[in-house]
Amino acid sequence: MFRILLPYEIFRNNINQVIMMQENVIKKPTDAELEILSVLWEFGPITVRFVNDQLNKRREVGYTTTLKMLQIMSEKGLVSREMDGRTHIYSARISQEKIQGKLLDRLLETAFGGSAQKLVMQALGNHSSSKEELEEIKKLIRRLEGGKP
Repeated sequence: MFRILLPYEIFRNNINQVIMMQENVIKKPTDAELEILSVLWEFGPITVRFVNDQLNKRREVGYTTTLKMLQIMSEKGLVSREMDGRTHIYSARISQEKIQGKLLDRLLETAFGGSAQKLVMQALGNHSSSKEELEEIKKLIRRLEGGKP
């Protein structure tokens, strides 16, 4: 027997599928995608040429490679593309904080067995932190313990 879905049920099902697809996209951006996203986060909506110029400051990347990467990222839902005449303007669709959170969660679970202590100890032990960074870390610890900032 077939059941007819009501319009709100179809809408709810479609929205749930979109949310699930977006969550899957966020899980595994490649290193190249993260590099492009970092440019978009820093400069906001920009052209392929500008993204390519920024990438070339770090390493040599062809314009067509950058264009293809942005097209793929658009299909995956990581970036949005708007037309301005004949120029495509790209912007990040996912916030830097959300990506960082997802990547940190994955790293925490896979490399540190879910132990935040091990992750923090490794990060502080392998990185020369400035006095200001250490003060911010102390403030965060006090806040997490319920003390004053």
